[in-house]
Amino acid sequence: MESFPAPALAMVEKMRAAAAEQPERAIAFQGAPGANSHRAVVEWAPEALPLPCFSFAGAIEAVKSGEAGCAMIPIENSQAGRVADIHFLLPESGLSIVGEHFLAIHHALMALDKEGPFEAAYSHPHALSQSRAYLQERGIVPMSHIDTAGSAAYVAESGNDKIAAIAPALAADLYGLKIVEENVEDSADNTTRFVILAKEALDPATLTDQETMTTFVFEVKNIPAALYKAMGGFATNGVNMTKLESYQKGASFAATMFYADIIGAPGDPAVDRAMEELAFHCKGVTQFGTYPLARKRG
Repeated sequence: MESFPAPALAMVEKMRAAAAEQPERAIAFQGAPGANSHRAVVEWAPEALPLPCFSFAGAIEAVKSGEAGCAMIPIENSQAGRVADIHFLLPESGLSIVGEHFLAIHHALMALDKEGPFEAAYSHPHALSQSRAYLQERGIVPMSHIDTAGSAAYVAESGNDKIAAIAPALAADLYGLKIVEENVEDSADNTTRFVILAKEALDPATLTDQETMTTFVFEVKNIPAALYKAMGGFATNGVNMTKLESYQKGASFAATMFYADIIGAPGDPAVDRAMEELAFHCKGVTQFGTYPLARKRG
């Protein structure tokens, strides 16, 4: 908590105190108050108590320790790609995915003074990349910060009217900054996907009346055509795989891991057959949960 900029600390302490009184209502998120993750929590569960954490690991730990009922973690953005190292965080966390939420991202340029010109703009690397053309056209140097709202708090604390922040408009209200321009993102359909993590997984049998998604990781055997063979069961059983990402486990570069999302749930004969065939061709498969689809794919 001490790592947040001073203008954010009082709000962080107040929100943490409220969450401590009713931890079952608390939803942990990474970032300072006013960050896009804060917006996502309020949009997904208006009745919840947002609990700001300095890191993704801190948000996950809040759930594991009982400080929060669940956590909201961004995992991918339509413009910048992968957001959080969910592939590494999930296996170690012991938590399950129980939901997803899509948040429309709108960035604002904010500063102590609206006049400018501004020498630099601070924000999370993904927000900077999503506003790259806007910054380049104005000759503003992008400067990385741990999160969007934290960058707004940093600018407020600095007292420097030659620097700005790129953050949600909410952050300007919270930290006493002036909005220079709204909607500075380069793409109008900029969207971030969040997942909701909890200690207990949802029972797929309780989701039979809903369209569902199942998320898992698997490690293929180190043999020719291993991935081709592992994927065959999904094609032959008509199971739609909407996401497949590879990543390396450790530094050996010998074991390739894959993160996947499929439409459907365990208990569906087609899904069960596909998962059984996947397991046959892999060293290991770890499921992270089945949850309702928040947005149709395809």
